[in-house]
Amino acid sequence: MAKSNKPLVWGPFAAGGTITAFVTPVLIVLTLLAALGYVPEMLGYENLRGVLAHWFAKLSVSVIIFLSLWSVAHRLRITCYDLGVRADALVAAALYLAAVLGSVAAVVYLARI
Repeated sequence: MAKSNKPLVWGPFAAGGTITAFVTPVLIVLTLLAALGYVPEMLGYENLRGVLAHWFAKLSVSVIIFLSLWSVAHRLRITCYDLGVRADALVAAALYLAAVLGSVAAVVYLARI
């Protein structure tokens, strides 16, 4: 039986989809609360900055961002294929590269905190 690279793509995709499904609703609620003028004290700027100053929080946020971006990239790749774009190698390279670059940008930003 031939070995496949699919687990390398599908593993982070599944993990990213799961994490995104849990994190996105919380972010929506927090954004709505902030828009209404209610920001709980524990979610204030200084408190969040203090949390993100720790290396473990930076690592956790970086992993969450990477998995979410990877999941989005894979979904867009499959959507492009379903819409008739047959240059799959080019689309895959562009989308996965964008996910990696977005992750690197997040790591660089978090490193400055």
